[in-house]
Amino acid sequence: MEFGSITQFLDGKTILVTGGTGFIAKIFVEKILRVQPNVRRLYLLIRAKDAKSVIERLKKEIIGTELFKVLKEKHGSNFDSFIAEKVTAVAGDASYENLEINDHNLREEMLQEIDVVVNLAATTKFYDRYDVALGINTLGARHVINFTKKCAKIQLLLHVSTAYVCGEKAGLIPETPHYMGETLNGRPDLDIDAEKKLVDETLNDLKAKQTPEKEFKEILRDLGAQRAKLYGWPNSYVFTKAMGEMIVGELKGDLPVVIVRPTIVCSTYKEPFPGWIEGIRTIDTATVAYGKGKLIFLLADRSCVHDMIPADMVVNAMIVAMVAHANRSSPMTIYHVGSSFRNPAVFKDMHEMGFQYFTKNPWINREGKPVKVRKGIVIENVFIFQMVLAVWYFIVVKVLELVDVATLHYFHGIIDNFYIKVKTTVKLVEVYKPFLFFKGIFVDQNTEDLRVAARKNGVDENVFYFDPKDLDWEDYFVNFHIPSIVKTLF
Repeated sequence: MEFGSITQFLDGKTILVTGGTGFIAKIFVEKILRVQPNVRRLYLLIRAKDAKSVIERLKKEIIGTELFKVLKEKHGSNFDSFIAEKVTAVAGDASYENLEINDHNLREEMLQEIDVVVNLAATTKFYDRYDVALGINTLGARHVINFTKKCAKIQLLLHVSTAYVCGEKAGLIPETPHYMGETLNGRPDLDIDAEKKLVDETLNDLKAKQTPEKEFKEILRDLGAQRAKLYGWPNSYVFTKAMGEMIVGELKGDLPVVIVRPTIVCSTYKEPFPGWIEGIRTIDTATVAYGKGKLIFLLADRSCVHDMIPADMVVNAMIVAMVAHANRSSPMTIYHVGSSFRNPAVFKDMHEMGFQYFTKNPWINREGKPVKVRKGIVIENVFIFQMVLAVWYFIVVKVLELVDVATLHYFHGIIDNFYIKVKTTVKLVEVYKPFLFFKGIFVDQNTEDLRVAARKNGVDENVFYFDPKDLDWEDYFVNFHIPSIVKTLF
């Protein structure tokens, strides 16, 4: 695989980025602007009701974040004019045809100028409403690829998915595509159009019955979970992302397409600075709960490998893949971007790192008191976990309630704390159980081949690094990732 300089490729290019306010999208935009200020233009598709609102979102949620501080320092007083020249915020929505870009002149201008489309539009909630997840993750892929095919100068579509489209498979998981209608449990009747019809009928029925908003959302969330499990996926997020991949593969034709499948994306490793994060990532929910003293025991396999990868490594892999495959109408290539195959992080080690960090750096609660964390109990058997939970709740809590009444509510605060810990534990287990017992290892041979090709083609690995073997997990977690979570999320 031969390709030229990455910065030369980016010089004068016009790139459309969907899902412009997302975590990875922001890091991608910042990186492009920092390494190649001569990029012609970045169009960022952002959901907004009008042109004014989209500009406000651009300034507040993207350019105004701490992520861009290095770029601001580089350009100084010229920063605003630089952004105005290079970045165009576009009001639209990948869930609709033509990406719902209602400004006809702008849309036509984009179709004439765009060289590369990077599809990052997604909802990453595990149990989002099915109409929302299907609309963005699945049908959104169809709308993006249809729009891409209309672009006069198009060189590549880079579609970002997730490695967990594999569901709960165990063993070595290859970088292979999901073909249209293919299911994880072998059911032969998966039809994306039928799923859309089911969603439409459900929506019409709920609206006709004037279903209360809370119940409306719950029914649609449950529908997504049911449809996912019917075909072998653990939740609606990975199910709809898998169907999105099916659509991309089915409709690509001669269009050069790359699919990037990151694993669990964490805070930045090096650029633009270590430890930048936004929002709660998958594993961070447990870290937050543990640091706040809300977790005493957890259901998990201590030997389980948690496949994580810093966000800047994901972005670097995306950029190198983009350059390597531009204008190459070869079979669609899939890249796993993760760490489990080459530098695995094991749950028991992460658990120990969290304990050591919060022991030395306890969180200070609202009362100004440091929260003392215990190592906690990790239970590896589901039945035993359920028994412990039953004892904890029905014996400890119920006995305390009786004592509380007898002592004029002396133990009221302790009981409330117990309730919080039990509810937090149950919720975490319900949502993250597929990850806490995940037995798969993501083979990244295509990604390794890309790394080798990058070296042979003279790519600066200090700038476009994405080798997980470079990671020292203890150093990364203790010195950068956990402190960033504390700073941002506590």
